[in-house]
Amino acid sequence: MSVAFVKEESAETAAETLLPDRVISPHLNLVTETGLKALETQLKQAREAYEAAQAVEDINERRRQSAGPLRDIRYLAERVRTAELVAVPASNDLVAFGSTVKFSRDDGRVQTYRIVGEDEADPKAGSVSYVSPVARGLMGKTVGDLIVIGDQELEVVAIS
Repeated sequence: MSVAFVKEESAETAAETLLPDRVISPHLNLVTETGLKALETQLKQAREAYEAAQAVEDINERRRQSAGPLRDIRYLAERVRTAELVAVPASNDLVAFGSTVKFSRDDGRVQTYRIVGEDEADPKAGSVSYVSPVARGLMGKTVGDLIVIGDQELEVVAIS
């Protein structure tokens, strides 16, 4: 058969199928119960997306559609494997992993965030990673304590 009739993978298609791995944080993979369930759900969805991509007949398109889910499977499987489940704090006396903290800034803003694991953090939804500067500054503090983050002063108003 002439090579004119053989479909060869282009360099562009090859690049689309070799996605770099997602970066895994060097910090401990602390998770809340909700965070661990979310990781497990995302892993299941990535596996389902990969299986669906395997049904595509065209090999180049199958590789292209498999690339993202395969990368996500590698990342999520590692995050689930290394997850360290942290129980809900037994007391609201001190800010700890899993606490919801209300604090006021010196500019008058009052904010509330729950301190969670890196994969679960979503500041727009009211959660921050335990390794974020704000969370690190708040950990171990009690109501009324003041901390300085950058050029801002924060006062702990409530812990729940």
